[in-house]
Amino acid sequence: MSLWFVFAVMTAAAVFAVIWPLGRRTAPGQGGAETVVYKDQLAEIDRDRDAGLIQPAEAAAARVEIGRRLIAAAEAETATPSVTRRGVRRAVAVVALIGLPLLALSIYWNLGSPQLPDFPLASRALSPAASASLDALVAQVEAHLEKNPSDARGWQVLAPVLMKLGRYDDAVRAVRNVITYGGDTADRRADLGEAMAAAAGGVVTKEAKDEFERAVALDAGEVKARYFLGLAAEQDGRKADAAAAWRAMLATAPADAPWRPLVEASLARVGGPPIAAVPDTDAAAVEAMPDGDRSAMIQRMVERLAGRLKQDGRDVAGWLRLVRAYMVLGDADKSRAAVADARRAVGDDQGLLRQLNDGLKELGIVE
Repeated sequence: MSLWFVFAVMTAAAVFAVIWPLGRRTAPGQGGAETVVYKDQLAEIDRDRDAGLIQPAEAAAARVEIGRRLIAAAEAETATPSVTRRGVRRAVAVVALIGLPLLALSIYWNLGSPQLPDFPLASRALSPAASASLDALVAQVEAHLEKNPSDARGWQVLAPVLMKLGRYDDAVRAVRNVITYGGDTADRRADLGEAMAAAAGGVVTKEAKDEFERAVALDAGEVKARYFLGLAAEQDGRKADAAAAWRAMLATAPADAPWRPLVEASLARVGGPPIAAVPDTDAAAVEAMPDGDRSAMIQRMVERLAGRLKQDGRDVAGWLRLVRAYMVLGDADKSRAAVADARRAVGDDQGLLRQLNDGLKELGIVE
């Protein structure tokens, strides 16, 4: 059913509720309230006289007075309504028929949202603004976990939300409970170390480092733990160790790994040359090269990527890798030129252009 149809029915009902009493008339022969009272008083006088409560002379005098009032009331009730009263009724009816709908429409047009599309109930139920604030939801989950402290799934859902809210100490407790009630895994140990480091203001403390080392012991390829172990080395002043740890990560990382920009930026921060994505079989050979040879090889790989993109300019991921590589190499001019070439290559394709712009924003390039 259309929303406008519902509004029309509601308006019609409101108008009818106003007009209907104006059109009602008293049925012929039906006395008004005042005449009924006087008739009852006459009957009561007759009963009092018959019962001897009043004298016949007093009863006759009272009947005369009440009869006079009854006649006057009856004449007033049966009189034809004046022209003025009929005019008032008509004016009220016109206002109800025309004024009420116009008033309702003008108010809705100014204060409502007539152009707003439908917002189904299911969508509103999924909307955070329609359901509850994040703090309220967290409070509900925490209340549930107080009654069910062994609910590992609940702690696992709560922990990242607490991290987002900046409640790092509570996040540490939540991750500990995940490990206690849900089992010990590499990613959970890494999450615990991350929460500890966040609670310490970004410093990888000894306790956090121990958790990262436990994560690597459980899974040597745990990315988060490996990154933070490199960060711990950097904070300890061992930049060479940090560079070696991050270079080892990049050596075997897929070209489209989402964490590559972070590790590459960290590697550049400690002065280490970047490592482009290479096949696993070549990673060991790259690591064994002297720094000069390794840098030359990386430069050749970047040039090959640039040459390929000239042939296939619609590879947005490739353009982003090229821009990132130039940024890490410290070649700002080539980085800006690559951005311009990428925009020309994608042309008017809105999907590719949006993907390119999003990727450039992640790299910190906003135009």
